[in-house]
Amino acid sequence: MSRNKNSASYINIYEHIKKDIVDGVYPYNTKIPSKRVTAQAFGVSVITVGHAFELLNDEGYIRCVEKSGCFVDFRPSDGFSSFPEKITASPHLAASSGEYHFPVSVLSKTMRSILTNRRDDILRKSPNCGLQEFREAISRYLARNKDIRVDPSRIVIGSGAEYLYNLIAGLLGDRVFALEDPSYEKIRRVYENAGIRYELLPLGKDGIESRALENTGADVLHISPYRSFPTGISASASKRHEYIRWAEKGGRFLVEDDYESEFSIHGKPVESLFSMTSKDNVIYLNTFSKTISPALRVGYMLLPSSLTDVFAQKLGFYSCTVPTFEQLVLTELLNSGVFERHINRVRRKMRSAGS
Repeated sequence: MSRNKNSASYINIYEHIKKDIVDGVYPYNTKIPSKRVTAQAFGVSVITVGHAFELLNDEGYIRCVEKSGCFVDFRPSDGFSSFPEKITASPHLAASSGEYHFPVSVLSKTMRSILTNRRDDILRKSPNCGLQEFREAISRYLARNKDIRVDPSRIVIGSGAEYLYNLIAGLLGDRVFALEDPSYEKIRRVYENAGIRYELLPLGKDGIESRALENTGADVLHISPYRSFPTGISASASKRHEYIRWAEKGGRFLVEDDYESEFSIHGKPVESLFSMTSKDNVIYLNTFSKTISPALRVGYMLLPSSLTDVFAQKLGFYSCTVPTFEQLVLTELLNSGVFERHINRVRRKMRSAGS
């Protein structure tokens, strides 16, 4: 296990151990050093190491067995598993974070501030891909919280996920798509309405079944790696790496629908495919529907650099569908730290509630 003497937080310990696992230092099913040994190696408390182990366990890199220790649960070559029993909707998912609303008083205060201080700006037409300052705020937020590094020029703002699905259909519509089965119904309906050819791939307990993924004729895979709706299934670490390997063949693309991932109960959201891959072939989507309100129809997608010019040529003429006022409000919430404090407050409540 490599050691960085300046690394004291559980996130840094998590990153070190994860890299050792992915690089094969700890092969599948081998036991990793105990919390006490790891704490001594990094010069931190056992509690700090415990947080790192919880996150590794949550993401599927290790499995912790009571009184036996923690074992590597990640295999780079995982695949070709048998088909499991039919996966059904999870009743827990709907109630997982819906009760934790963004405080209306804070939102209204921010709106009043924008009306007072930016009154000359709110009636100006937004650039087609969204306000530059809003895209810069999103870029900084993603770097701070999701380890996603993306130039603001690759961010496109739109009025919710369904609108962004339509843009993706227009961008990649000459390809065959593959969707999780079951999945959020509007994904299928939007693509169907846009004339997209698609296949439905059955979900197993940790993501799309490997055999179905291997046999699909699709070259675009639309997935929700974290708490896929309506099943609540999250892709394991091995499965996320499998998705990335699948996309490396033949000019394929992944569409990563990252809805609700901010409400992971640990201090760090589950790692994104966009940040994991080195192949520039992931389109990342997220919205503010869960984190603030479904009434606020604002979403964003991150384009691979290879598609930025293609998007500008094919779809760049579309006007931005999110009013300038709402973009300025969200910019202020992101830049002031209010949004992140709300996310952290919700995570603490969920941990206390035993979610």
